[in-house]
Amino acid sequence: MHKNYTFAQEFSKNDFTKTSLLKGDYEQCQFIYCNLNGVDLNDFNFIQCEFIGCDLSLTQINGTSFQDVIFTECKMIGFSLEVCNKFGLKVKFTTCILNDSSFYNLQLQKIHFKNCALENVDFAYADLSQAYFENCNLKGSIFDQTNLEKANLITAENFSINPTQNKIKNTHFSKENCIGLLDTFQIKID
Repeated sequence: MHKNYTFAQEFSKNDFTKTSLLKGDYEQCQFIYCNLNGVDLNDFNFIQCEFIGCDLSLTQINGTSFQDVIFTECKMIGFSLEVCNKFGLKVKFTTCILNDSSFYNLQLQKIHFKNCALENVDFAYADLSQAYFENCNLKGSIFDQTNLEKANLITAENFSINPTQNKIKNTHFSKENCIGLLDTFQIKID
């Protein structure tokens, strides 16, 4: 079967819930203010692409490849990255809403989140070593057997990380937010 290949094309304000995006490989493409809410993107390949202001909530991404993909100002509620193709996986998120998403058991060393809403996100068993959480809200997010070594959470807020169940060697916290390391011990600090 012939697979569609698209290079360096801009898609602006497309509603892919009404008109399907052709299944295939997309390289160095930009998706600007596109609606992909709930769209089937299973087995697509996105290489060095950028999504700006798009709605990718509940998008189906089984076997989808994201290699050097940047998401900026995107709504991505329920985005289950755990089911994507792990080969070459490299993503970056800036000012995105990723609430109720899953990064379960992924290898995401040096991943960068900036100004993101990450409420109720599953980071269990993920390798987030050297990750950077800049001004991110992590309320209710799950950290269980997560590798956060050398990660930067200095400006992150509302997280709860059990230091006995996660790797946090050389992880950076601020004095103000390190209370999130003590929640599980039910210690009261006044």
